[in-house]
Amino acid sequence: MRTSEIAKRYLDFFAKQGHMVVPSASLISPNPTTLFTIAGMVPFIPYLLGEQTPPSKRMASNQKCVRTLDIDEVGKTTRHGTFFQMLGNFSFGDYFKEEAIHYAWTLLTTPQDQGGYGFDPESLWVTTYTDDEEARSIWRNEGMDPAHMQIMGMEDNFWTTGGPGPGGPCSEIYVDRGPEYGIEGGPAADESRYIEIWDLVFENFEVDNVKSKTDLHIVGELENKNIDTGAGLERLAYLLQHKNNIYETDEVYPVIEAAERLSGHTYGEDADDDVRFRVVADHVRSALMIMSDGVRPSNEGRGYVLRRLLRRSIRSMRTLGVQDDVLPHLFPVSKEAMSSSYPELNELFPDISAAAYGEEASFRRTLDKGTSILDVAVKKAQDSAAQGGDAVVSGDEAFTLHDTYGFPIELTLEMAEEQGVHVDEPKFRELMAQQKSRARADALSKRHNVDVSVYDDFKKTLDRPLEFLGYTDYSSRSRVLGIIEAGKGSVPAVSAPAYVEVILDRTPFYAQAGGQLADQGEILSDEGAVLDVDDVQHPVKGLTVHQCSITEGTLVVGSAVTATIDPVRRGAIARSHTATHMVHKALREELGPQATQRGSEDAPNRLRFDFQWSGAPSADAMNTVEARVNDRLRDNLSVNTTEMKFDDAIALGAMHLFGEKYGDIVRVVTIGQDGWSRELCGGTHVDHVGKIGQVSILSEASVGTGVRRVDAIVGQGAYEFNAREHALVSQLSATLNARPDELESRISSLLNKLKESDRRLAAMYERNLSESVPAIIEEARNSASPVLVAARNVGRFGSVEALRKTVSDLRAQLGDDRPSVVALAGESEDGRPVVLAATNESARKLGIKAGDLVRGASKVLGGGGGGKPDFAQGGGRDATRIDQALEALRAEAQKV
Repeated sequence: MRTSEIAKRYLDFFAKQGHMVVPSASLISPNPTTLFTIAGMVPFIPYLLGEQTPPSKRMASNQKCVRTLDIDEVGKTTRHGTFFQMLGNFSFGDYFKEEAIHYAWTLLTTPQDQGGYGFDPESLWVTTYTDDEEARSIWRNEGMDPAHMQIMGMEDNFWTTGGPGPGGPCSEIYVDRGPEYGIEGGPAADESRYIEIWDLVFENFEVDNVKSKTDLHIVGELENKNIDTGAGLERLAYLLQHKNNIYETDEVYPVIEAAERLSGHTYGEDADDDVRFRVVADHVRSALMIMSDGVRPSNEGRGYVLRRLLRRSIRSMRTLGVQDDVLPHLFPVSKEAMSSSYPELNELFPDISAAAYGEEASFRRTLDKGTSILDVAVKKAQDSAAQGGDAVVSGDEAFTLHDTYGFPIELTLEMAEEQGVHVDEPKFRELMAQQKSRARADALSKRHNVDVSVYDDFKKTLDRPLEFLGYTDYSSRSRVLGIIEAGKGSVPAVSAPAYVEVILDRTPFYAQAGGQLADQGEILSDEGAVLDVDDVQHPVKGLTVHQCSITEGTLVVGSAVTATIDPVRRGAIARSHTATHMVHKALREELGPQATQRGSEDAPNRLRFDFQWSGAPSADAMNTVEARVNDRLRDNLSVNTTEMKFDDAIALGAMHLFGEKYGDIVRVVTIGQDGWSRELCGGTHVDHVGKIGQVSILSEASVGTGVRRVDAIVGQGAYEFNAREHALVSQLSATLNARPDELESRISSLLNKLKESDRRLAAMYERNLSESVPAIIEEARNSASPVLVAARNVGRFGSVEALRKTVSDLRAQLGDDRPSVVALAGESEDGRPVVLAATNESARKLGIKAGDLVRGASKVLGGGGGGKPDFAQGGGRDATRIDQALEALRAEAQKV
């Protein structure tokens, strides 16, 4: 039975029992304290805690989950995996123990030809909580053998959220795999033989003062009791497919088979290789599924976890002997294995695969650079151990690998361990902490040397939230709640001139957020203080600070003030922000739904928009995007903002940023009565897009793996840009004596003529070089010096490649009978001096190295260079000293 069929049977069964079947939530956790969804019940926590009303009292799902705390253990045993799927059925104040146990027993024991899983009832075991005689009675009534029921304590069979809230006993269901897998005696005796497949949690208590799994206080019975169950899909799969573990199931093993074909190794023949095969199979699948929810490799958060998964896969394949690219072979196999459960992978795969393959190319370069450096450090540690010292790679070396070459510490630890060497990880962590401390200090210095705790402390003094009026008002009467001065913190008053941060009880100023730059303007106190507002920020959530220059008077805490924004700047930024939404929509129309936002900046008359895309869109595609935006501008679509529940906004199709935390109530910006564009957004916008005027895309380029950036100008900026372009075209037309529509062909013709001239000039230079060879050879052979030195200033030359070929030809013609050095120097096309040198084997035996000779000559030229003992190249800035440089080289060669 395929894994997808197992999941389908589960959901179909519970749908027949009146459950609302909901799709899996994203792997991106809604909880800011965790990166990924780590358990099947996570999306249902608000319902279990009573914070939100569920859409149905009965629900069921197959939830995607990722756990990466034990990522280094993956593969070492067959029990660890990072991505897994959790089947679950939930009741919120509806049914309780009797129905939950009955449903589980029925689905597990119903024959497969009748829609169940067909487990032999005699193979099933259950555990129950110490005091839960009710559950044991229900199990007996269902037909469970009393001898297959074991009682466990609070440590194993009592569930809480880890804090105040619902809790209760649980009953775990196990399958006995048989005596060949371990000793008899049930789950209490051997959990390798007896495999847990389903956990039924009966939430009937309210608990508080939770200190540990066994140290908590049960307040009393809940009025509404909940059911929360979780059945591990991968475990059900390997049992129903009669496999030994999760790595042999239909959704995982195909990747191992692909890795076998690539490496020529066979899974099951070598324990160390088997670990690597399992790492590859697990990590490729996990990376694929994480990327399907919008995550891309980076150096932070989820992106860093993804990067580790991809890089561990690549390195494991390299350790198996595969030096070529592997992800283009492994990712399609995993996609095929998973697409029956997640058909959306077929649509998303082009973008996912391009980003993954780009990451592999980047990592291979990192691996090539870092491995050689790490090898030196490891060799030094091994030599130290051979002399009685410690076999340790220093923390400084590990830090340099990380900081300079991008070599992850996890990879350094892993590779060092494989060679029997330790890494001074505490010292590495100390150096990393120092670096982060310096970065924090730098960030704080940019906030006028005020420690962030000042803002936290001030926020605690507020008796009500600060009020933002900027959606409707450009000016407000406000009161000064606080003044923060550089180096002093919170102060009662400040006099001009000074730079301060001011906190008002209400403000029309928009603080920089969501890519939109802050408002600027002025604050005037009733007592005559004048402040220019340069910037507005949220240093901590819920606190707005105005960064101001006070130019006149004295400002006192408690003063009444008039706060006024610069309406011209606000209008220009609003036009840019609305244009950003339009560019986003047009990109998705042209490229597809995978072109989702990854960042933006909305500034006066210009915008920057980063979006997820693997390769460079064609020029035609970007022209279409620009044209579509301007067509919609001419339609003068209306722009409306509405506040609604988050779930309602998503149901309407509102775009939102992955990983961004939103509240229950969100602000939705809709462009067009038909909802042409709809996004969650807290920024300011125009009321009709016609007010934007025009949008011109200046450039589109890569800013990272799988991320592209559009730069555009808006409104007046676009008009000014087009005016400059028009003036330039007119100037070119006059210069070339051609109409604007003839410019392309005229310039193309001129360029072709220029290329032909360059080709002829290069051929002449090469011919001159070739013709000079006999004279150079004769001059060198007539020398009575112990070392023959064939050196010449060739003047202007065509290509460095031609000069290099001539040097090699000269060395070959001089032969190996006598120590010989060849050195040619000249001026490149841009007038810079270049020197190349080569030595024969006889010269190198005397210790004459081309790299040393070029290094000395380049110094005379005011530059640098070097290379290998047999061939080297250098240069400088002063072409007038070429002859002196060659003389220095000649003298150095003759020192032997």
